[in-house]
Amino acid sequence: MFYISALSAKELKWSGCLQCPFNAWLRDHRNKEPTNCRKSCSERFGNDTTDTKTCRKPSNLPPGPTPLPLIGNILQLNFKDFVKDFVKIGTKYGPVSMVYLGPRPVVILNGHDVVREAFLDNGEVYSDRGKLAFAEMLFNGYGLLFSNGERWKQMRRFSLSTLRNFGMGKRSLEERVQEEAKCLGEEFQKKKGELFDPTYLLSLAVSNVICSIVFGDRFDYEDKDFLAMLALMKETFQILTSPWGQIFNLAPNFFKPFPGSHHKLIRNFNVFREYVMEKVKIHEETLDENCPRDYIDCFIIKMKEEKDNPNSEFIYENLCVNLIQLFFAGTETTSTTLRYAILILLKHPEIQKQIQDEIDTVIGKARNPSVGDRLMMPYLDAVIHEIQRFADILPLGLPHATSKDTSLRGYTIPKGTTVFPMLTTVLKDEKYFPDAQKFDPGHFLDGNGSVKKNDAFMPFSIGKRICVGEGLARMEIFLFLTYILQKFNLECNIKAEDINISPIPFRLNFAPRPYELSVNLR
Repeated sequence: MFYISALSAKELKWSGCLQCPFNAWLRDHRNKEPTNCRKSCSERFGNDTTDTKTCRKPSNLPPGPTPLPLIGNILQLNFKDFVKDFVKIGTKYGPVSMVYLGPRPVVILNGHDVVREAFLDNGEVYSDRGKLAFAEMLFNGYGLLFSNGERWKQMRRFSLSTLRNFGMGKRSLEERVQEEAKCLGEEFQKKKGELFDPTYLLSLAVSNVICSIVFGDRFDYEDKDFLAMLALMKETFQILTSPWGQIFNLAPNFFKPFPGSHHKLIRNFNVFREYVMEKVKIHEETLDENCPRDYIDCFIIKMKEEKDNPNSEFIYENLCVNLIQLFFAGTETTSTTLRYAILILLKHPEIQKQIQDEIDTVIGKARNPSVGDRLMMPYLDAVIHEIQRFADILPLGLPHATSKDTSLRGYTIPKGTTVFPMLTTVLKDEKYFPDAQKFDPGHFLDGNGSVKKNDAFMPFSIGKRICVGEGLARMEIFLFLTYILQKFNLECNIKAEDINISPIPFRLNFAPRPYELSVNLR
């Protein structure tokens, strides 16, 4: 209200653009009809999704709560629980709805059918990455995860082919994971009979897999530099997913000069950058172009091939950011899923026992698990699917953006609009998962005990922006979990019925509550 009071009576006639929340407020409270803006919204409020010549309101925007001037709907949202609020908005206004985070419109997609319709049936239109203030501040548009256009296409194509090809070393990817599973088992055995928190051991094991791919080597579990990097990564992720992180994203230019954890985030990023660039320097000094060892070698070779191309995307900035993003993405989500898996099995010892019986029948107790075993282990496969569905660790997904003006379910969505695929409403869609709030491997088993496909299972998202590390993550979850259950019985000092498997509240990502377990050799 304070901003409107500062405008002249003449300027109050300006009310034409529903893309900024002023028109909605004026229409609802002053009965004004839309007219052309005297100044463009992009000039006044940094809104680049409107026509700056006429700034007419797009017709038939998705429904949603009425925004206030300048601040949009932020007073109506709980920054501690964006996920719950976005689900409520979808329930009230429909599967395609809109909110304003400050002056910025954001479209929310709730439910499997509409997410599939947008991201799969019209994947090219929704293939851009939505803007996040932290990402822009840290990565400046470089790298795979938060880039768009030709840069994104080249970085994605290169990363996918490099992860798949194994031209990076002599060992297959499966062998790398099997080796690390054995190391993890040795660390678990050291804890035999003791209560311990598995968080860091799981993070170390999973991170070592991605490190062997991008850096060419694994690290000892006592390596101080490695432990320091993981501690910084954990701290950084907590800042990004905290309520303060969401508040900062709304008005980064306003908050930047003030004290806050965003300054710690910048310091952490600079440490990561120095760490990976030191690795790059060592790789350049020891490079053998005929025998690339890892992702860095492959990227450096590509840089040399395109050294005469002034528009090449194979430059140090992209390499550095790619390494940081792969390190983060390759560690946090998979280790969190494994941590959740163990907690769920502590809650359901009968499921743990049934998995172990299947392991004993198919693999035995001597041979190490292999990826090929999964086809012969339908119950374990169904349990892993259900763990990923139930854990739902990225409930909002990552933000997308429209690459051009489009329509969805009869609503207009202008070019550049941020779109959130509410993966939590897909993975918990009652139409596809009856009694979706309950953990039940039967969601993925047919009447014959075989694994059944479910189109609403998309923990890695869907469409052109689907996670590049999906294959690696699926392999790690299976091999690590199978190895642990083959070798150990998992126990807890809390009664199974008292274990809480709901996620930590007030986080943008879903993570299991802290717990301790004890392991005993089978």
